[in-house]
Amino acid sequence: MQTFTRRLAIVLVSLFGFTVLAQDASPNFVVIVADDMAWNDAGAYGHPYIQTPNIDRLAKEGLRFESAFLTTSSCSPSRSSILTGRYPHATHAGELHQHLPADQVVLTELLRDRGYHTAAAGKWHLGDATRSKFDSILAGRPSGCELWVKALEDRPRDKPFFLWLAAFDPHRPYKEDTIPRPHAPNDAVVPPFLPDSSETRTDLALYYDEISRMDGYVGEVLAELERQGVAENTCVAFLSDNGRPFPRCKTTLYDSGIRTPFIVRYPGVTQPGSVSTRLISSVDLAPTIVELADASSTSRHQGKSFAALLSNPDSEFRTNVFAEHNWHDYSARERAVRSSRYLYIRNEYPDLPGTPPADAVRSMTYESMVSEHAEGRLAAEHSATFTVPRSREELYDTETDPHSLRNLADDEKYADTLEELREALDRWKVETKDEAPAVRRPDEFDRTTGKRLDGV
Repeated sequence: MQTFTRRLAIVLVSLFGFTVLAQDASPNFVVIVADDMAWNDAGAYGHPYIQTPNIDRLAKEGLRFESAFLTTSSCSPSRSSILTGRYPHATHAGELHQHLPADQVVLTELLRDRGYHTAAAGKWHLGDATRSKFDSILAGRPSGCELWVKALEDRPRDKPFFLWLAAFDPHRPYKEDTIPRPHAPNDAVVPPFLPDSSETRTDLALYYDEISRMDGYVGEVLAELERQGVAENTCVAFLSDNGRPFPRCKTTLYDSGIRTPFIVRYPGVTQPGSVSTRLISSVDLAPTIVELADASSTSRHQGKSFAALLSNPDSEFRTNVFAEHNWHDYSARERAVRSSRYLYIRNEYPDLPGTPPADAVRSMTYESMVSEHAEGRLAAEHSATFTVPRSREELYDTETDPHSLRNLADDEKYADTLEELREALDRWKVETKDEAPAVRRPDEFDRTTGKRLDGV
C-alpha cells in the first residue's frame, strides 16, 4: 500500500523483463487560494452558469471535498490559520489585518528544513514577520494572479517546491468587462437569504466575472506544471479563504461564510473525479502537507492530517469542525461547531447586529437592502443583518435547512443535539485556550454606509 511520507517515481524499464523503481522523489505542492469565493460558486460544485473550466478540470482529475470548512470567514486570520495549522485566536492574529507574530511556526519553515524551495505570489496579507519564512514573494495586481506562473518559472530546478498562490479575485470592488465574456444578471443564482433583485443579480454577475478571471490563471499554472514536466509529482490544492463578500456570507459562521471549495489533485494518489463527504477543516491542510512531504511535524499544529482521505475518501476522519469570528471592520465575536448535519453558533456579543464587512455594506446589494429595510419592505428572511439583539444561540439542521434560516435552539425536539454541540464547543474553547478579550475593539466603519468613522 502506498505510504504518504514520500511518493515513489515509477520508471518502467524493459530490461530483462524487470521493473526498476527510481529513487524516491519528494512531492511538490501548489496551494491556490481564492479571496472571498463561496463554496458552491464553481461548475464543479453544481453552479449551472459560472465559467470555471480550470477549477472544474482539477475536480475531474482529482478529489473534490463536499464538506470542507474554514476556521474563520475573514481574510488574513483565515490565511494565517491555514499556514500555521492553528485556529485564528491561537495564532494571535485572529482579527483582520493583525500580523502573524514571528514566533508562530509557518508551514514553509518545516518544508525548508526538508530542502524545499518556498514561494508566495499574489495577495500577501500575512504581515512583515512572515516574509522571511518564504524564499521568494511576488506581488501582482489587479487579479493577484499575474505572477503565479513566474513563481513557477523562477524556482530552482534542483529542489522540491511549495508555492502559495493567492488571488485578490473575487474580492471587491468590482468592475465591468473584467473578462471577455462577462456573466449576465440572469446567470446569477440568488440564495434565499438575499433579495432576488436587479441589484443583487448585477452584483453577483460581476463577482462571477472575477472568479472566472482567476480561473484562467489556474489554467495557466496547470499548463506550466505540464510544460516543466512536474505535474505528475505535484499536489495541487484549491480553496478559498472565506465566503463571498455579500450580506450574510463573508464574516459569518453560516455555511455561506465558512464552507469552502476544496479540491486536491495528486496524481497517483487521488482518483480522478473522486468525491469525499467527510468533514475537513482548513486547519488540517498544514499537517497534511507536512506528512506528505515527510517533513518533521510539530506539536503546535491544532489540525490533523487528512492524508488518508486522499486515496480513501470515505475514511473516518472528523466528527466536528470549529470556527470563529472576531473583529473584521466591526466589533464582533462568535464561535461555532459544525457536525455533518448540524450547525451550532454562539453569539458572544448578541447586542450587536451581524453587519457584513464594510465593502459589502457599500455594495449595490446592501444599499438596496438598507433602503427596503428603512421603508419596511424587506422580507424577514433578508433582514438578519439588521436584527438586534440577536439570539445568543443558533442551531440549524443543514440537511433540511441548508441556508440556516430556521433557528432550532429553542425547539425541545433538538435539546439533546443542542447540548451535545454546546459541550463540544466548550471543550474546544478550553483545549485551544480561547478567551474573550477584556475590552471590545470598537468599530472602524459606519454600519449603514460602510464609510470609515471620523477619527479612526
